[in-house]
Amino acid sequence: MAQRGGQFGGGQPNMQQLLKQAQQMQAQLESAQAELAEAEVTGSAGGGLVTATLTGSGELKAITIDPKAVDPEDVETLQDLVVAAVRDAHRAVAELAGEKMGPLTGGLGGLGLPGL
Repeated sequence: MAQRGGQFGGGQPNMQQLLKQAQQMQAQLESAQAELAEAEVTGSAGGGLVTATLTGSGELKAITIDPKAVDPEDVETLQDLVVAAVRDAHRAVAELAGEKMGPLTGGLGGLGLPGL
């Protein structure tokens, strides 16, 4: 009679190895998060007339407005440019986060871990 292996292809999972890999992944994730928090990205609108600078965590650090964008008769356009620049910067933050965190978190969803 043939002997049946366990559910993992006949071998027992090496829990020590899994724990070590999880700890390495945690360290890499923390490092990527720290890098992201220190990063700054800039978004722009109106061909660079308005720029917004955000940290990698999404905190607004600065807004720069070229004097050419300031028209007292058309404040609404300037407001729209500011909103567009901030949105562009947020898009850049999301892109940067994907670059930094994606390789580390991309495969976690398949593990069946809650919240991932």
